[in-house]
Formats: sequence, C-alpha cells, structure tokens
Amino acid sequence: ELLTLDEKSPKRIFEGAALLRRCTRLGLLEEDKRELDYVLAIKIQDIMSRRLQTLVFKQNLAKSLHHARVLIRQRHIRVGRQMVNIPSFLVRVDSEKHIDYALTSPFGGGKPGRVAKKSSNSGGGDAEEED
Repeated sequence: ELLTLDEKSPKRIFEGAALLRRCTRLGLLEEDKRELDYVLAIKIQDIMSRRLQTLVFKQNLAKSLHHARVLIRQRHIRVGRQMVNIPSFLVRVDSEKHIDYALTSPFGGGKPGRVAKKSSNSGGGDAEEED
C-alpha cells in the first residue's frame, strides 16, 4: 500500500520511515538498503534467523535447535537483564550480543539443578564407588 502512494505523500514518508527503522533495528534490512523496495525482498528465512531460538543455537549456547527451544522455555536464557521464555522472540541487532544464560540458571552460575544436588548429597555419584 505504501509503494502505491505518491513519493511525497506524508503517509508514505511517515509510515515508510517507521517501517524501515523497525526492519533495520531487527536486522532484517542493512543500513545501505533502507528503501521501501528492499522491504519486499525480505524472505521468511531472514525473519527466522532473527528468532531467539536460532540465535541461541548459533552462539553455541545449545547443542541443537530443539535444545535451544527447551533451554528458552525452561527459563535458562536471558537477553540483557530480561529473562525471555518465548522461542519466537525477535532479537534486535543491539541486543544480540547480550544473549546469555540466566543468572538463576545452573548453566549461568546459579544454584545446582536437581540431578547435581542429588549426586552431591549421595557421596559424589557413581565415580567414587568402591569394590
């Protein structure tokens, strides 16, 4: 709809700039391609690569995409200081470097998990059994 309007139309200028700014912030458009024509060239693959689930896997915080989804749903992942438990969360370019394990997660230095607690209470687990 915006492309059908006149180039000097106030609606096209205002809404077009907002759309381009939003796409650039999400990493869907590069800085040198900030025109409305390039918005039509955005593919599904571009959007899917900006999801938190994909980025957690690409940053080697998880062993697979499925493992990344499980970690996110179980609240082990944070973006900045905000804990996120939605795998489809679209990560902004400036927040991408702040993806890490949550502070309360056993992976991020929090309290040990259920299995680690049990093995430490039972005398160290199977590795120290005597014959």
